[in-house]
Amino acid sequence: MATEVDVLPQLSNEEIKRYSRHLIMPEVGVDGQRRLKAGSVLCIGAGGLGSPAAMYLAAAGVGRIGVVDFDVVDFSNLQRQIIHGTSSVGKTKLASAKARIVDINPHVQVDTYETALSSENALELFEPYDVILDGTDNFPTRYLTNDACVLLGKPNAYGSIFRFEGQASVFATKDGPCYRCLYPEPPPPGLVPSCAEGGVLGVLPGVIGVIQATEAIKLITGIGEPLIGRFLIYDALNMRFRELKLRKDPDCPVCGTHPTVKALIDYEEFCGLRPSVEAEAAAMVANSGAGQKSATEISAVDLKQRLDRGDKLKILDVREPNEYQINRIPGSQLIPLGEVPRRHAELEPEDEIVVICKIGGRSAKAADYLRSVGFKRVLNLKGGILDWVDKVDPSQPKY
Repeated sequence: MATEVDVLPQLSNEEIKRYSRHLIMPEVGVDGQRRLKAGSVLCIGAGGLGSPAAMYLAAAGVGRIGVVDFDVVDFSNLQRQIIHGTSSVGKTKLASAKARIVDINPHVQVDTYETALSSENALELFEPYDVILDGTDNFPTRYLTNDACVLLGKPNAYGSIFRFEGQASVFATKDGPCYRCLYPEPPPPGLVPSCAEGGVLGVLPGVIGVIQATEAIKLITGIGEPLIGRFLIYDALNMRFRELKLRKDPDCPVCGTHPTVKALIDYEEFCGLRPSVEAEAAAMVANSGAGQKSATEISAVDLKQRLDRGDKLKILDVREPNEYQINRIPGSQLIPLGEVPRRHAELEPEDEIVVICKIGGRSAKAADYLRSVGFKRVLNLKGGILDWVDKVDPSQPKY
């Protein structure tokens, strides 16, 4: 009777030479390397985390690597997304990533999926792979990835990054916790800033992405102790690792004893980023016949037109001072978002105020706060300073 090892693919002489440093380690050896050759990993995203993970998985000899992404390479990616180079700017991330992976290891099969991960395609995309590597940067896709992994019984090599901190774990194994055991509910929309707003240290995704790749390799080969039931936190600024113990929640709606989520749902709605059908219907009734722009927002083009005709507007920039140094609207006043509650007395309640930030999230919070303390004429610049640079003043740099 054939054993599990007997049916594994053989290594060629070239592969034996390529993987020799693995083969001489008894924990991996020839059989472990053959398991890697037979193994498969699907990387969700070819960005900060997916870049180092995919490169090291390829170098390690994982036989099949899938990559899901639908973005193009931008100059702002190059500080951390090391699978892409300057010559790839403007190209799809999938084309850039595939070329780099094949260059690292031509023995690897690379499958690319130029699509946004959704409830409609996740199960089909995940099914052929042994391990799913979560390199996403938003909550709806994290919950979607988690739930699809639980429903399919696929381990989720999880990672996340922000500013100087990274996190990693392995979710959705048979006896281990899932992402929802740790975070049953998503945070309110806008509470947690994205890396585009808060920034990320360029080397940080390298550390976390390589940890994710390490966990995938261990899961495929069956060696070591994976991060199942353990949550690793890395503080790059102070160079410290911490570990939290996680337990499977018996009441988890996805992986618990009596699950209530048995199919993929609308994760944009679940995370509060899209109103429910009922809320949309109510909004349509409230706005029927209006056909008007939001009374709380102003576009960059409209703002420029109003400034040109001499309207008296106060422009309040709520970004951080280091961001204000990069670009700004002339004549704007800088009060960082965190200082607005104690410094709003510097503003005149009678003035018409336009609040701006990088892309519009922080300024919306500041505008809401100002209205709550009595300011009646407050507008949020839709799309932030980036939209202003795109549509009004392209001479300024973007970041």
